[in-house]
Amino acid sequence: MEIKHIVMWRVAGASAAERSANCIAVRDAFEGLRDRIPGLLELEVGIDVSRIDYACDVVLCTRFRDARSLEDYATHPEHLRVKRELGSIRTERHQVDYACLPAP
Repeated sequence: MEIKHIVMWRVAGASAAERSANCIAVRDAFEGLRDRIPGLLELEVGIDVSRIDYACDVVLCTRFRDARSLEDYATHPEHLRVKRELGSIRTERHQVDYACLPAP
């Protein structure tokens, strides 16, 4: 069964410009994973435009072939490289993984 993996972050930055640059860095790093991870069927990265105080700054929405593909992604060298690259840019993280129900 396919798995959706959604992660949301808040990013560091002393100014709006610095936070914006960090959002773009997160987006670009994860976009670079396209076609590099077996079992990763879909990847979308969005940057928040609402600017409300409780919103996260960046969201990653991915879809994997199955739970095993998601597990393999977690330890894949390219994913680990992105995590290292971004280091402390991301200050807060929220995650949801869920099984996709088949279409009726």
